Order: sequence, then structure tokens, then C-alpha cells
Amino acid sequence: MLDAHMSKKRLQLILKLLMSVSVIRVTLLVFANYRRYLPPDFTSDFLQGRESYFFGSYRWAFYTHIVFGPLVLVLGTLLISHRFRNRWPRWHRIFGRIQTACILLCVVPSGSWMAFYADAGVVAGAGFAALSLATAVFAILGFRAAVRRRFVQHRLWMWRCYLMLFSAVVLRIIGGIAIMGNLDTAWTYPFAAWASWLIPWAIFELSLSKPVS
Repeated sequence: MLDAHMSKKRLQLILKLLMSVSVIRVTLLVFANYRRYLPPDFTSDFLQGRESYFFGSYRWAFYTHIVFGPLVLVLGTLLISHRFRNRWPRWHRIFGRIQTACILLCVVPSGSWMAFYADAGVVAGAGFAALSLATAVFAILGFRAAVRRRFVQHRLWMWRCYLMLFSAVVLRIIGGIAIMGNLDTAWTYPFAAWASWLIPWAIFELSLSKPVS
């Protein structure tokens, strides 16, 4: 049983390292694309075809999202670290409050608004809207649990919230697989809009219910 427990700990460490590397890579890619977003380049992959409505409210949602999205993803990666929490509990609390505020005031509203303009249609838009709602709910429940000093529940809710944020990474992984496999984007993008957060969430919930033998 001890060996199984140690194997689980090693697996968790490896997964966290892979997630951290993926977050850094995606964050750097977003930063690298800023030159195509400021000013907006409508020949770039993401902005292509958006010129007709970009300069309205969508512009503010887009810029808010690309600034605060990477921020909360990086902060989340730091906050789920046991070592950081145990060594710097005060900074964990400060960064946690900043992250929650950024999620609820910036990332969720901007993501919800952008969901209405999803390129792949209603199915993809609904997926991103549901993702925004789940992110907000988990962030609120996680913050409330921390205030009530229910720290085990707090960590579980914030892990769920982090997985919602990590969907940005999974979305790009699915997109990369679709490109390499020359798959039809007409269905892969709506699929990715749901799978990018439902699959990691399902795996997380299954891992909680699975006993160590």
C-alpha cells in the first residue's frame, strides 16, 4: 500500500511538472502573438474574419481576456503548489485573492462575451459559455471554503477551477492533434470547446473516487 501511495505521489508530481511546462509554453505563445493583436491583424489565425464586429464591445472582451487569462493561469499553477503554500502562506492568500478577483471580474465576463462570437457556431459557443460559468462557480465555492477555513474543500474547488483555466492549454493540444491528423475542423473545434474542460474535470473526479489499493 505504501508503494502504491508513493507511485501515486510521483505520478502527481510528474503531471504537475507537465502542466507547468505546458502553461509556460502557452503563455509565451500568447505573448508572442501580442504583436499581431496590437494593432489587430485580421489575417492572423484567431482574428481572421472578425473585423466586422471587432471594434465594438468584442474588442474590450478580447483584450481583457488575453491579458488576464494568462495571468490567472500562471497564478493558478503557482497556487496549487504545496511547497509554495506551505513556505509562503501569506503570499498564497494574497495571490489567491488576486486570482479570484481577476477570474470573476475579468476572465469570466470577457470569456462569456466572446463565447457569443465563437467561430464554430452555437455548439462551440455553448461550450465556452458553460466553461465560463463552471469557472465562476468553482472560484466562488473555493473562495467561500477558504473564508470558512474549510481548507480541504477549498483545495478541491480551486483544483477544479484551475482545470477550467487549464482548458486553454488542452484546447491547443486538441487543435495541434487535429492539424497533424488533418482532421475536419468543422467538428473538431466544437468538440474541443467541450472536451478541453469536461475531460480533465472528469479525470479529476474519478481520481478522487478511486481508492489506493
